[in-house]
Amino acid sequence: MTRKSLFVTILLFSSLAFSFCSSEKKKEVRTVEDDKSDSLMLVYDPKKGDVKIDEFMQTLHKKRGFNGNVLVAKKGKIIYQNAIGWADYLHRDSLNINSQFELASLTKTMTGTAILILAEKGKLKLDQTVNDFFPEFPYPGITIRMLLSHRSGMMNYVYFVDGVFKAEKKSESKGISNQDVMKLIAEKKPSPYTRPNVKFHYNNSNFMVLGAIIEKVSGMRYSQFMMENVFKPAGMHHTAVYSKAEYETIPVDVVGHDRTWRYSVVQNFLDGPVGDKGVYSTVQDLFLFDRALRKGNILSKAWQDSAYTAHNELSRGHFSYGYGWRTFDGKGEKVVYHTGWWHGFRHIYLRDLKSDVTIVLLSNLTNGSLLQLDDLYKLVGMPVVRKSAYHGNGDSTDE
Repeated sequence: MTRKSLFVTILLFSSLAFSFCSSEKKKEVRTVEDDKSDSLMLVYDPKKGDVKIDEFMQTLHKKRGFNGNVLVAKKGKIIYQNAIGWADYLHRDSLNINSQFELASLTKTMTGTAILILAEKGKLKLDQTVNDFFPEFPYPGITIRMLLSHRSGMMNYVYFVDGVFKAEKKSESKGISNQDVMKLIAEKKPSPYTRPNVKFHYNNSNFMVLGAIIEKVSGMRYSQFMMENVFKPAGMHHTAVYSKAEYETIPVDVVGHDRTWRYSVVQNFLDGPVGDKGVYSTVQDLFLFDRALRKGNILSKAWQDSAYTAHNELSRGHFSYGYGWRTFDGKGEKVVYHTGWWHGFRHIYLRDLKSDVTIVLLSNLTNGSLLQLDDLYKLVGMPVVRKSAYHGNGDSTDE
């Protein structure tokens, strides 16, 4: 081969490599056009908002004590949104539509998505066990698939760690990390709730461990991986992970209030572990998360379908749990959703996959207002989905 032909060959391969890298980047890097498209989706004129939904929400606020933000969309268009009440009652700060809430267990939908992103990229397999990543983990036979569907049989790390800290009189001001919890579990070897894969048992430990696995596999903090692989690709500019293990003070203005306005909930060391909770976001960003999933921008349809499939026996004939999503399956109906309840925050996030309806209610007052939504579902043509689908089968107040 002559020097000239060798140069041409090298140039050709360089060109092909550059072309491949460019095409890969196009999949991952958002463009100005993407941001413009998101901005158009978020356009909302209050004067054109759905009057009946507004009447319902005002009644929910006045008679049932709902305090928080709400967004309802149909077929990719916001038909109603509002910020109702206080962000911080003590200081009389009002909520606005961009107020960031601690998402509590709504975080699990995103952690599950992140795990499936890694699986789709071949970085892990769902049938790998936790011991493949953490050899000292004391419960053999627990797979990623079991964690995703709450079938691990683990104890609840929240109560376990809280008990250790109180017994040993450790400081409760600074947050602990997922890796800290994994070390504590390996050291103390607390008794599991039951054997792996015996039954569904909703448990924060499952997604805390998944958060630790994300960090181990990616070599990044959970917060960094989520930002680069979920939030940015979805255009979620007002979403971030805030852990007390990384922040002395969480940099948001919305304060959680427990049942009444008498006191706000103080964050502590248990606000350090993430994956089961720890994502802070807005109603609009959760709408963008829904649209990004529907478009296949962050996860392919095949992997999403696996997440939306019931992986436990149906409760009441309709309700089950997939991979990070609660599921409601009826005749010609498919709703995936999640609830959240943690340190003064209580939420519900629903996505009707058949009718293309999205409902987001984020509240920082943990009363029972979100159990009174039947009429809202009927107004938008969504099946009636109630949080109580899993009472007595794993739900708890710190879900």
